[in-house]
Amino acid sequence: MKRRHFLLALAGGAALAWWLKPGDQGHPHAPYFQTLNDTLREGPGRPLLLIDRERLAANCAQLMAGLPAGRHYRIVAKSLPSVPLVREVMALTGTRRVMVFHQPFITAMAAAEPDCDLLLGKPMPVSAAALFYQTLPANGFDPDRQLQWLIDSRERLEQYLALARRLNRRLLINVEIDVGLHRGGLTEAEQLDELLALIHAHPEHLAFSGFMGYDAQVGKLPGWIEDRDTSLRKSQDRYRAFVERLYQLEPAYRKQSLTFNGAGSPTLRLHGDDTPLNELAAGSCLLKPTDFDLDTLEDFQPATFIAAPVLKRLPGLQLPGPLPLGEIWSWWDPNRRQTYFIYGGAWKAEPASPQGIRANPVYGISTNQMMFNGAPATALREDDQIFFRPTQSEFVLLQFGDLAVIEQGRVHAWWPPFPQQPETAPVAARTGAADAT
Repeated sequence: MKRRHFLLALAGGAALAWWLKPGDQGHPHAPYFQTLNDTLREGPGRPLLLIDRERLAANCAQLMAGLPAGRHYRIVAKSLPSVPLVREVMALTGTRRVMVFHQPFITAMAAAEPDCDLLLGKPMPVSAAALFYQTLPANGFDPDRQLQWLIDSRERLEQYLALARRLNRRLLINVEIDVGLHRGGLTEAEQLDELLALIHAHPEHLAFSGFMGYDAQVGKLPGWIEDRDTSLRKSQDRYRAFVERLYQLEPAYRKQSLTFNGAGSPTLRLHGDDTPLNELAAGSCLLKPTDFDLDTLEDFQPATFIAAPVLKRLPGLQLPGPLPLGEIWSWWDPNRRQTYFIYGGAWKAEPASPQGIRANPVYGISTNQMMFNGAPATALREDDQIFFRPTQSEFVLLQFGDLAVIEQGRVHAWWPPFPQQPETAPVAARTGAADAT
């Protein structure tokens, strides 16, 4: 290569490298987070899960305003895993209907809200159902009227019938139907026949209460495979087929108050007045973690954050090893020129404030003291907070102890999360040695 061509190539490479050089994205906390930061500098000095009560209320108002005419709302408790949090949503939405997914949560809700209406969101092993009845609170909650068990097959229905006989109870049976997600449930309307026949053959122990069909697949496929409107139409047609089969088999059900449940936060707003559902379930949209930054939820606000104290603030970027990688990296990227080690880390969450904060992928993940980098303009000091948005709520909200409820930038209350096991469970059951019968 001639010298002239070599110099031109070198200059071109340098120009390209400079053009690709990251810009400074650092900014200090926006006013909303700065107020929280100032409050929490005098807080308990540990990572906190924050619930913004005002934003939660605004999201509840959005949800209720968007419900199709004449339909009910059911709270998804796994996405709002705290009795006081569910209670708050009950008050804001006027519903007593709750969907539960975990046996200790069923017990907690029955104990805390004896007039609530519970629907299982997934089929439970019959041993979990048996444990619920062993820990049934004596407060007036009547599972024979207020609790619908979800059944996805004849085999499971037979198990629950055997349990009902042993307990001498009448169980409400809601049937899971597959409306396109293909995660289980009845796939053909004709499969309903044998389940109804078994239920009707044992009226003293079983009663049909409705359907549940989760349509989370709607809008998830690439548009070139199937567009969202087509997916929704197919899902609703499947649901209607089961309702029509039900009324064909037993016309008297037309006059009964049954539960036709479905939807979820991603599809809530897609259901209009022609939906076959008479109640819609949702929970995550009320807190809006990042997985729910969807076009259908644009008017909902993020209402939950993680606040993690900065334990150490170090200038530059020092990485282990013999090479000066940290120095080169921070020269190249101004957003790596400050190092912060936080209290905790590795949550299912993304940095939210200050702007430009990011984890260091080379240093690695830590649940104890995780490294984050930022530009000098982030202006954090030790004992300041880095704020994160959870990617989802159902698991993350259970990791921090009591939830810090904020109102006008101050901690207003502390809400305990759901227990992971019922406090009244027999010792044998806690160790997995209980006889489910």
